[in-house]
Amino acid sequence: MIEFEYWWLLVLPLFFMLGWLAARVDMNQLLSESSALPAAYFKGLNFLIKEQHDKAIEAFIEAVKSNTESLELHFALGSLFRRRGEVDRAIHLHQNLLERPQLSEIQKTAIMVELAQDFLKAGLFDRAESLFKTLCEASSYQQPALRSLLDIYIREREWLSAIETAQQLERLSGIPFHKEIAEFHCELATMHPEQADAHLAAALATNPFCIRANIMLGDQAASCNQLDTAIHAWQCIEAQKPQYLGLISARLLQAYQNLNRADEGLALLKSWVKKHQLPAVLNVVYDATLAREGAESAAELARGELARQPSLNVLDRLLQALGNGQQIPTQDVPLMKNTVHYFLGNSRSFCCDQCGFKARQYYWQCPGCNGWETFPPEPKEQPLR
Repeated sequence: MIEFEYWWLLVLPLFFMLGWLAARVDMNQLLSESSALPAAYFKGLNFLIKEQHDKAIEAFIEAVKSNTESLELHFALGSLFRRRGEVDRAIHLHQNLLERPQLSEIQKTAIMVELAQDFLKAGLFDRAESLFKTLCEASSYQQPALRSLLDIYIREREWLSAIETAQQLERLSGIPFHKEIAEFHCELATMHPEQADAHLAAALATNPFCIRANIMLGDQAASCNQLDTAIHAWQCIEAQKPQYLGLISARLLQAYQNLNRADEGLALLKSWVKKHQLPAVLNVVYDATLAREGAESAAELARGELARQPSLNVLDRLLQALGNGQQIPTQDVPLMKNTVHYFLGNSRSFCCDQCGFKARQYYWQCPGCNGWETFPPEPKEQPLR
């Protein structure tokens, strides 16, 4: 044991010496590389930091002229052109680079990536698609190229190609795309009603929790007057994600009414309100209770909900019931109702969980970030200030 410790005492200084030499070599290499860069390059970086993009472009053009062989400088300049919306200049720059002789495969791939981004930015989707398909053959860029292709197919609403590309990405990356693929099948069902059953079945097979597929199945059955089938499809949503029941509660109750089973339908909706506490379902229950049982029953329903949780929406319903029942001065009711309606109209919105985009109506695909099923099914009441 003693000999082992002495041996380490002899070796440790050697390790320190090797570390010092490695640091010196790295520093000398860094200084050498920095001195090889033209001064205009650092001027361009300085302008970028200050967000003076016009001056940065001028500086990078000067840097490229003094160092025509540096691909990195050309890429920096092309990226600036894209950011400024000067896509034609970026395309011209990268096409000229591709024409250079004796490019390595790595260099050629890097240039094609930049050029494909130019075409995408310019909205030349067919050219971008062609380049990204070529880039898919390069294993180092296969997944990013497939993601760009998927974005193109979604923009162009080429849903079959989108499904195939998403499946490839799923296999390569291990990241699930079942939610997106199911939505693509729903889009196909919308575009091709004659094949809707097959596409909606495929959507549910891909993603058993695809709410939209069951909503569409119910709508399709209701349009053919197959009301029991429609009710069954809509009821399946409770087992999937009950928070979405508000999206179908009105049409479900209407189906029950058309079958002369309104009491059964209303009882079901009341059970959903009690079990899941959904404001959108409560609205439907309130309207039906007011119409069938009168103002006092509707007011009692609203009072119970207000006691449980204060809400402008429920207060609005209570005021309607009290106005109908003549229990407060009639001349005050319109003013109170209009005031509440005004604040409701300006304070309730659907808000994307992914990017925060707010909308007055429900979207399956967020207009802000293009994410699928990122909107909660219930609009949120914003606090009044």
